[in-house]
Amino acid sequence: MITRNNIMTTAAVLFMGTLLISGQVAIGKGSVSNSSVSLEFAENENRGMILPWVTSVGAVTGVVDGSFVYDLSDHKVKVKYSGGWKDLSVDLTGATGAAAVQIQNDATENTDAKVSIGAPTTAAPAAGILVLEDQTKVMVLPRVASPHLNIIDPAPGMMVYDTTAKQLAVFNGSVWSFWKP
Repeated sequence: MITRNNIMTTAAVLFMGTLLISGQVAIGKGSVSNSSVSLEFAENENRGMILPWVTSVGAVTGVVDGSFVYDLSDHKVKVKYSGGWKDLSVDLTGATGAAAVQIQNDATENTDAKVSIGAPTTAAPAAGILVLEDQTKVMVLPRVASPHLNIIDPAPGMMVYDTTAKQLAVFNGSVWSFWKP
């Protein structure tokens, strides 16, 4: 007998199986914009991507340059850069980020959880929850016009590309920080 639970389980297994296959993934849209994209989000949705929350960047091992996290020890968005961690939550007003951590405190972490998109490299596998492995494709962040005005209730650790100011925007739980190349 086919039940709703069987159908949902089968659909979930098929979906997760497709994430393990080399390729491209579009979220919230039918397809990626071109062959150089490994992961792309729908545009103009006024939603962002929430980074993984860690208790402290010092507690994370096997991290490679280019990894992004939201550090609960100081409520900052950080990127691993040149062997160290760079703070992307610079705020000259003195406000500190905040996060309702009860969601994480009540959850049991699966330390083996990992989704890989793209062709794996010959290097040692990168530690991470979501790893984009193809060396010839990029990730396109969610694109939002003026996120500080249009994302009504941003989550700590949210990251988007601001299409109005043409810059990276990260939310630390209290304020948005903006980065231009």
